[in-house]
Amino acid sequence: MRSSRTRSPRARAGLAWAATLPLVAGALALGAPAADAAGHDGGRHALPGTKPLWATRQADQGATSASAAVTARVYLAGRDAKGLADRARAVSDPHSAAYGKYLSPAQVRAHYGATHDQIAKVTGWLKKSGLTVTGTTNRYLTVNGDAAAAERAFAVDLHNYRKSGHTYHAPSATASAPAALADAVLTVTGLDNAPRLAKHHSSELPPPEGVFRNSGPFSSYYGSRTDKKLPSAYGSKAPYAIKGYTGKQLRAAYGAKKWTGKNVTVAITDAYASPTIAKDADTYAARNGDPRYRRGQLSQVLPENYTHIEECGAAGWYGEETLDVEAVHAVAPDSDIVYVGGASCMDDDLLDSLGKIVDGHLADIVSNSWGDIEANETPDVAAAYDQLFQQGAVQGIGFYFSSGDNGDEVANTGTKQVDTPANSAWVTAVGGTSLAVGKHDAYQWETGWGTQKAVLSKDGHDWTGFPGTFNGGAGGGTSKTVAQPFYQRGVVPDGLAKANGGAMRTVPDIAAVADPNTGFLVGQTQTLPDGKLGYDEYRIGGTSLAAPVIAGVQALAQQARHGVAIGFANPGIYQRYGTAAYHDVTDHPLGAGRDLAVVRVDYVNGTDASKGTTTSLRSLGKDSSLRAVVGYDDVTGVGTPGAGYVSSYRP
Repeated sequence: MRSSRTRSPRARAGLAWAATLPLVAGALALGAPAADAAGHDGGRHALPGTKPLWATRQADQGATSASAAVTARVYLAGRDAKGLADRARAVSDPHSAAYGKYLSPAQVRAHYGATHDQIAKVTGWLKKSGLTVTGTTNRYLTVNGDAAAAERAFAVDLHNYRKSGHTYHAPSATASAPAALADAVLTVTGLDNAPRLAKHHSSELPPPEGVFRNSGPFSSYYGSRTDKKLPSAYGSKAPYAIKGYTGKQLRAAYGAKKWTGKNVTVAITDAYASPTIAKDADTYAARNGDPRYRRGQLSQVLPENYTHIEECGAAGWYGEETLDVEAVHAVAPDSDIVYVGGASCMDDDLLDSLGKIVDGHLADIVSNSWGDIEANETPDVAAAYDQLFQQGAVQGIGFYFSSGDNGDEVANTGTKQVDTPANSAWVTAVGGTSLAVGKHDAYQWETGWGTQKAVLSKDGHDWTGFPGTFNGGAGGGTSKTVAQPFYQRGVVPDGLAKANGGAMRTVPDIAAVADPNTGFLVGQTQTLPDGKLGYDEYRIGGTSLAAPVIAGVQALAQQARHGVAIGFANPGIYQRYGTAAYHDVTDHPLGAGRDLAVVRVDYVNGTDASKGTTTSLRSLGKDSSLRAVVGYDDVTGVGTPGAGYVSSYRP
């Protein structure tokens, strides 16, 4: 998950049908500052995180050729980086006298943006080193050149290193900038090229992926249908999974009442763009009881060209955009939606998408259903993201990120860790639940999302290996790199906050439905078995669902406060902790020792019954080592929006 040319991609961090999608694996991590390896003397400003962990002495293959090509981004710190962070906190904290006193994009640039003098000096330094500045924005400079020029500019040697059977170049020590530019340069990304990606550029996207369909039987609402012939589980017959919740059920569960998100705009970022999104979204609304879209209610801001189409699995992102758009509209049917697509799933392109929203203030609420594991994020890239999030906060823009779909990540990576950018102290991390909405759209209960799967035995008499193996769950836990933010103090138990030593950022902050076994019905044009394209509907989940659901709820809340922007929401979210604003979600909502499960029947081939079906039991509230308990927890945060949540924002 790094720059568009030289780093690994972000994954759709929450799109799930039956099992979760794996996050991108990699081994980029913080390199400790080291002595100047290029022989430069003093007067340098270190840029932490620019030497990856895999650039070890054992993997060193010697110096990189002086003529090797390098492309990098030099991010600008602006005229008052500390002042920006301080102001972001002040305007977001309900206890501050500056709360809600937001600035316009022009005012942010005037107060905190890079000056013409800073840009000129950074440009001069880079050019004097032999690099070519190929692009300049108010946030960063893009440079090209050879390794010799990069070494001169950043006072570091580039070496070749073996990694996963391949050879890549990377700094042999922490890169630096001249001390005279310490206040002007935030960081640099792109000095390593692992993995090296294709340079092919294209404006044409592939067709949709093959159709996915759920088999039946289904429940129409939670518990409406059971099969007495199936084995019992936890002392009773588990009901069939629902066909998929729709907007009416989700609005009832999360206290929407009369609010619709009118006069509020929600932005969504993902990679690429579904070529059929407008038609699919309108068809879905018409079929499932949501209001039809007004002219201009759904718009898109897209790049001129797309890159890394094959590496990122571009077609797989169509379903992500579709889910996000349809979920926001289902919860907040009168809100405007602007989709801002990235040219690829690489950090540089996703940062550019977020930058468009901030620079143009395209929305007050931004839903993001993508991410990676924390071990893959280095301080250089984290700094670039946080700068954007802080600028957004100062303008009254809040960013919502899915917390991930692999629980504590141990099953996925072998290491307990959280996901990023959800780990940022400047975003709202959205966890996940299993949701039971009963007859007449009545909210029944939620558990933390975490499932175990056991398949029906061949003779149909029991569930093989009951309760089964871990099958996915909401991401959460304690960051190893981000310190505890002020708004979590006194709410997050020390047992969680200090799990890695000192008090650190704990994920998530809030939650909503995510379990694909109690998920959302989505409608999308897909490639049918005969090769033709056709609209179809299926149940889906993941924290990719939870994030846009919470974004929709926030649109309702912003309407309730007469359109005044909520901005960075976390201080207000934690201020409401322990009140009737939330459902306090636990893994045993019916009482200690009373476990819950649903029965699923799936097509073996994911499309039809030609290859048969499989029947399985999905136990709920079983999220790896994470637990949803009374009070704050690392599966659902402070809980899910309750009947009083939206109205709590009324002035």
